[in-house]
Amino acid sequence: MKTWKELIEKESKEDYFIKLMEKVDESYQNETVFPPKEEIFSCFDLCPYDNVKVVILGQDPYHGAGQAHGLSFSVKPGTKIPPSLKNIYKELKTDLGIDAPNHGYLASWAKQGVLMMNTSWTVCEGKAGSHKKFGWAKFTQRVLETLNNYDKSIVFILWGNHAIEAAKGINNPNHLLLKAPHPSPLAGGGFFGTRPFSQTNEFLEKTGRGVIDWNIPNNI
Repeated sequence: MKTWKELIEKESKEDYFIKLMEKVDESYQNETVFPPKEEIFSCFDLCPYDNVKVVILGQDPYHGAGQAHGLSFSVKPGTKIPPSLKNIYKELKTDLGIDAPNHGYLASWAKQGVLMMNTSWTVCEGKAGSHKKFGWAKFTQRVLETLNNYDKSIVFILWGNHAIEAAKGINNPNHLLLKAPHPSPLAGGGFFGTRPFSQTNEFLEKTGRGVIDWNIPNNI
């Protein structure tokens, strides 16, 4: 496989994916669903298959109006920075001395090879986990299986038990799995001091893949 489009085309012929999309389409017709339909797979658009260096695995898209746009933990400029992302920025400052930008848009990471995907790719407004049983888990599993067989080393940043469980099939010794508590203030702590950004760059440098510039320019 050489592109995400190939993967989606392959999966779209499977019974589970056909049923999944029927449920998703119905939900979009009858409820307010996030992200916008055209942005469900935007993490693939911003991070092409042959450019993946890092995977940040989220759980659910944000379920508030104007937040989710297809990149886990990211919100577009002008949207209030969510608590989980605030904590990610705090850890970025502690780990690498990088100041938080004035927005929560993480596209600059994606364009460097950071695939920010969720295990559920859609959600109803105000209803966390509402599409969890639609069949997204199987699609996510297929994406992760494909990445497990990737021909270059990848860092998987797994925040929280849900992400750790979802990635339990990642067993390629060429990859690095960084496991830590979830950055959400509701997760009970333990996230701070885990140094995911410096550890990622150390591994990428060691494996000759080129480091990520984690500094996010301010939105002017």
